[in-house]
Amino acid sequence: MDGMVDALSCAVNNSGNKRDIIAITDFSRELILHILKLAKDLEENPQPNLLSGKILATLFFEPSTRTRLSFETAMHRLGGRVIGFSDDKSTSVKKGETLYDTIRMVEGYADVIAMRHPLEGSALFASEVASIPVVNGGDGANQHPTQTFLDLYTIQKALGRLTNLKIGFVGDLKYGRTVHSLVRAMSNFFPEMTFISLPELALPVSYIEDLNSRGIKFKIVEDLRSIISELDVLYVTRIQKERFPDIMEYEKVKGKYRLDSKMIKNAKESLIVLHPLPRVDEIDQSFDCEKGALYFTQAHNAVPVRQALLGWVLGVLK
Repeated sequence: MDGMVDALSCAVNNSGNKRDIIAITDFSRELILHILKLAKDLEENPQPNLLSGKILATLFFEPSTRTRLSFETAMHRLGGRVIGFSDDKSTSVKKGETLYDTIRMVEGYADVIAMRHPLEGSALFASEVASIPVVNGGDGANQHPTQTFLDLYTIQKALGRLTNLKIGFVGDLKYGRTVHSLVRAMSNFFPEMTFISLPELALPVSYIEDLNSRGIKFKIVEDLRSIISELDVLYVTRIQKERFPDIMEYEKVKGKYRLDSKMIKNAKESLIVLHPLPRVDEIDQSFDCEKGALYFTQAHNAVPVRQALLGWVLGVLK
């Protein structure tokens, strides 16, 4: 990565004394549940001065709406402040500055970094360089752990539990980092999973192998209608044009899945539908009126969840 690995040897690295959020697999079932409880407590009992005097640096090398704004809202509502950028075109990256140098510079200005970057493994690299906590806001098609926490929080609030649920994932399972993280997280809670996609967008083999090694039940299908009546949770994702190396491959698969009210006529009354957003055409706007359409609630839940995560990485919340 930009020839930066050798530079790690002289970086100030206190990784043994700090908390980072890089991958959901770094969190045990017990710690996941603890973070969710912290979020619930903060939602019910706001603490507007919890992070007073603390500064969050938001480094977004890729576009973001919900992740960046909810991190900023979370920090402000806890009494902290925010610096950063939402477009690397306005930074020294365009002059050739390396990620290593950016992190070393920013760690002197802030107490915690939330970062989104197009390269897989970039968040881990940043955490190894930085002397302050690093929170992964999405690294390429790899992981998006803070999104996973708010997904879990939404499921828990809506259904009252995380255990023994039947959850379906539909759309872009190959490049969808939110799917990758949630599959790993839900594996802690004895689920039955169904993966609904075209073969070109199937879940990577490494995740299938992990599910097999854990003894998790799962199905792989192409037809959403054939499975929807069994599901407690349907997790919809857009087909991500920006991840395709060949635009013609994207053109072949776009628009293949589209959820509307007719498709859930045989679903459980308690079915909830989630989507990490943004949506393109995979959920018809008329579906927003359905009782189980929780994707905007899901997005709003990002604030208490990211409040909890910021308080936890900074050691203010135990």
